[in-house]
Amino acid sequence: MHIHILGICGTFMGGLAVLAKQAGHTVTGCDANVYPPMSTQLEAQGIALTPGFGAEQVALEPDLYVIGNVVSRGNPLMEEILNRGLPYVSGPQWMGEQLLRDKWVLAVAGTHGKTTTSAMLAWILEYAGYAPGFLIGGVPLNFGISARLQGQHASDFFVIEADEYDTAFFDKRSKFVHYHAKTAILNNLEYDHADIFPDVAAIETQFHHLLRTVPGLGRVIVNGEEPALQRVLQRGCWSELEQFGAGQDWQLALQDGEDFDVIFKGEVQGRVQWALQGAHNRSNALAAIAAARHVGVLPALAIEALGQFVNVKRRMEVRGVVKGVTVIDDFAHHPTAVATTIDGLRRKVGAARILAVLEPRSNTMKLGTMKQALAASLEAADLVFGYGALSGKDALGWDLAEALAPLGDKAGAYHLLPELVAAIVAQARPGDYVLVMSNGGFGGVHAKLLEALQAQGEVAAA
Repeated sequence: MHIHILGICGTFMGGLAVLAKQAGHTVTGCDANVYPPMSTQLEAQGIALTPGFGAEQVALEPDLYVIGNVVSRGNPLMEEILNRGLPYVSGPQWMGEQLLRDKWVLAVAGTHGKTTTSAMLAWILEYAGYAPGFLIGGVPLNFGISARLQGQHASDFFVIEADEYDTAFFDKRSKFVHYHAKTAILNNLEYDHADIFPDVAAIETQFHHLLRTVPGLGRVIVNGEEPALQRVLQRGCWSELEQFGAGQDWQLALQDGEDFDVIFKGEVQGRVQWALQGAHNRSNALAAIAAARHVGVLPALAIEALGQFVNVKRRMEVRGVVKGVTVIDDFAHHPTAVATTIDGLRRKVGAARILAVLEPRSNTMKLGTMKQALAASLEAADLVFGYGALSGKDALGWDLAEALAPLGDKAGAYHLLPELVAAIVAQARPGDYVLVMSNGGFGGVHAKLLEALQAQGEVAAA
């Protein structure tokens, strides 16, 4: 089958394209922004890309158009597809029907930690010899790729990052209802995606719909410390249920540093000894161990696997060290994730200075829904540098400086990238950690910072 993917350069749709190609389909695609690294990754797979959404692309005559949720009414190609009555389907629906139908799907849902937990779970299954397929919204460093259909041999198992964002302009259900998970992790639930959900209750309804799709012989792994998820469970759960967290089926006991014992129903299963930091990652690990047990991986083997787990790109990823200043990249953008990320770094670096650099560019942040929580989420950093572009699609509709004002003199707002870089470099000292947080490319600020630090005569002494 020849499929033409609209919005192919998004993380999910790009991964879908790779999987479709591996499954033997002819794949082409288009997007408004066709540029590296996604464009080069797709072209390396033999996937032809067309810049833009021109109506003339119907001349490719694919068997089916697969539509990403970036596409809306008024899109020239989509309008031509509709006018001609050509066959189309959403990306998540096509994924569920064509690639996941005969798989044991392990889906990881939640406001935070989906990517890391999915990567942990995929690695545990790989380590145990299950050779799973996976589609993850980042690049797990244990694999070096974000998507594959299966490992070294045919596998019945597939791990997928299960997003609550809507499916397409013509299907406002969350993506995850299309995956028909047999094992589902519900990691946490907070208000997010203010562009499509009016309140947290609307998101809870989508998670309720997810539970309705899990079969009775399936298993739901739920964070027992999340009130919103408890409300979801109260609306109905028809599958086996295990919960993790304090006082739950799965618990942990923190040991030296970041290592911890895994406890299942009162019995210690083993000790995770690893390099990751933070309570959020320990919670993610519990969920992954519990989910892997559902498909037959003993907790002791899962614990052993996590000892060799390397995190996902853009999760506390060190981008370089210049003159004693460490530049770190992280995907955090929701205030809860920002606070958790800073806390994890603080536990690692102790009294060393943390220079937090934040670009609030998610749709939720740009709408200003979370602006009141922004200052508190950054409180544990020593210095704070906020960035909001003056114009273009990333422009904020609210005053960033005003939102950061409760932090006093230690925070500043910048609207030009060179100005931001200069301000950070002027403050950096040997031993500092510059923590850059954004869910986008941030204009390549990481490389710009490293270059500017290198170009300095000497970094200011502590």
